[in-house]
Amino acid sequence: MTAPRSYLQLTVSRSYSHLSPETPRWVIVAHILRPRGNKGEVAAELLTDFPDRLKALKEFFLAGGKSTPRSIQLKSFWLDANHPGFCVFHFEGTSSINDAEKLRGLEIQIPFEQRVTLPAGKYFVTDLIGCSVFELPSDPSPVSSSPCSLSEAPALLGSVRDVFFPGESQPGTPLLAVDTSLGELLIPLAEDICKRVDIATRRIEVLLPEGLRDPEKAE
Repeated sequence: MTAPRSYLQLTVSRSYSHLSPETPRWVIVAHILRPRGNKGEVAAELLTDFPDRLKALKEFFLAGGKSTPRSIQLKSFWLDANHPGFCVFHFEGTSSINDAEKLRGLEIQIPFEQRVTLPAGKYFVTDLIGCSVFELPSDPSPVSSSPCSLSEAPALLGSVRDVFFPGESQPGTPLLAVDTSLGELLIPLAEDICKRVDIATRRIEVLLPEGLRDPEKAE
């Protein structure tokens, strides 16, 4: 029996962006859960890999559902030392539990232009979602009758619907959930599989090893 293969993974930021039909405008950095304390503070779930930079920002935008984001000034912010992945915001104009209760369920956003610039080989989740995935030929012929031979052209597999992360107790490679004509295909986001990731053209080219082409076997 062949041992499981380890992959050199690419890196994905867990930050999420709210994409408008035209151009991306907002980045969701946190989701307000409930009031925290009695002076208007709110507990929130972090949706960014860069929480420390939030301390330096003075203005945020709150939105819920399809409502237009509204500006709000930050009074204070700190990470919850007892609960990793969570934090506390205190905004100007909120000074009681009742004020904080009105913010329950809202998204905390920043303008897209303030999004962190990622280094090469690292991607935001929402940069990957919606990308078309093409399969490269596994054994391209060294001789072709035409530079544009269809036998060597990448074949469209489908589009990325989501990105799955391994659990904290199960370290591993993130998986691209690709919707194909045969069902969902899970593809490791690894350098030796995802040969080309072009966010500008919304295109990912993959070289699938044996056993990953069948969606049922990829689970």
